[in-house]
Amino acid sequence: MDTVRLGKTGIVTNKNGFGALPIQRISDEEAVKLLRKAYENGVTYFDTARYYTDSEHKLGLAFEGMREKVYIATKTGAVTPEGFWKELGQSLENLKTDYIDVYQFHNPAFCPKPGDESGIYECMLEAKRQGKIRHIGITNHRLSVAREAIESGLYETLQFPFCYLATEEDKELVQMCKDADMGFVAMKSLSGGLITNSAAAYAYAAQFDNVLPIWGVQRETELDEFLSYIDCPPVMTEEIRALIEKDRQELMGDFCRGCGYCMPCPAGIEINTCARMSLLIRRAPSAAQLTPESQAKMLKIEECLHCGSCMKKCPYHLNTPELLQKNLKDYKEILAGKAY
Repeated sequence: MDTVRLGKTGIVTNKNGFGALPIQRISDEEAVKLLRKAYENGVTYFDTARYYTDSEHKLGLAFEGMREKVYIATKTGAVTPEGFWKELGQSLENLKTDYIDVYQFHNPAFCPKPGDESGIYECMLEAKRQGKIRHIGITNHRLSVAREAIESGLYETLQFPFCYLATEEDKELVQMCKDADMGFVAMKSLSGGLITNSAAAYAYAAQFDNVLPIWGVQRETELDEFLSYIDCPPVMTEEIRALIEKDRQELMGDFCRGCGYCMPCPAGIEINTCARMSLLIRRAPSAAQLTPESQAKMLKIEECLHCGSCMKKCPYHLNTPELLQKNLKDYKEILAGKAY
C-alpha cells in the first residue's frame, strides 16, 4: 500500500484521497454506500467543501459514530470573520462532528495572513485554539497565491491542481512544499475528466512522495478502479510514459481545466463545460456530448455578451470568449459530420 505524509500535519494516509464534490449528484443512500466502501477498503482522507451543496451532509451521514477513523478536510469561502464562524459552524453541524482535520481557505484571491484587513486568518488560529480545527490549509489555482502561502510558513497544507499535464512551475510548488514540510494535496488529478487513463495518472503522481491525489468519485465503478490501486499500485512504465507524452502534446497549453471559477456567466453559458467540449468529445464516448441538452448548452455560446467577466476570473488567464467560439465552431462541424 502506498502512503503519503501530509507534511507537518503528521497525517499519514493511503495515496488515494476521496474527492467528495461529485457525490452532490447522487442520493444520500448511494453516497453513504460509496464513502463507507472507500473507508472499508483503505481510503482514509476525504475532501469536501461548504460550497459543495450537500456533500458535507453526506460525509456526516457516512462517518457518524466513527469520526476518529477518518480524516476530513473541508473548506470555507468566507472573507469576513462573521462569515468564517457561520460557515465553520455549519460545516461542523453538517459533518456531525466537533472538529475538522484540515480546514482550508477555498481558492481565495489573496493569501490570508495575520494583520491583513480581512481578519480571517486570525479566525483560523482561534478555531484551532478551540479545537474545532486541527490543521490550517489553503486551496488555490493561482501560482502566485500558492507560492505566497508556502513562503509565509502559515499553512500546513496546500491543495493545488496537479496531474501529468503539470508545468515546471507546478512541479516547483510540489518541491517547495516538500522543502517546507507542508502537505501537498493534488486536485484535478484527472484534469477535470480530460485524462481518461487513471492508472497513468496514479503512476505519475506516485513519483512524488509528498503528493496526495484526491480523485473525484461519483460511481461505484470509478471507486473500484481506484481501490484496485491500493493492492496493486500502477508504476511508471515505458507504455505509460508514451501515453503521457502523447496526452501532453495534445492537451498542454490554452485549454479549459473546468475549474468553474469563471462562473456564473451573465449570459447563462456553462463555460466550464462548453469551453472544453472539443476535447471532451474526442477523449470520451461522444454520445453524451451530442444530446439535445448538450446542443442547447453549446448554442448558448451565440449569446455571449463579450463582457470579459470570465476572463477576469480565470486563474489561467485564458481568452475564454475566443475559446468558446472555437469550441462552438468545432461542435457544429462534428454535428454536421465534418469532423470526428
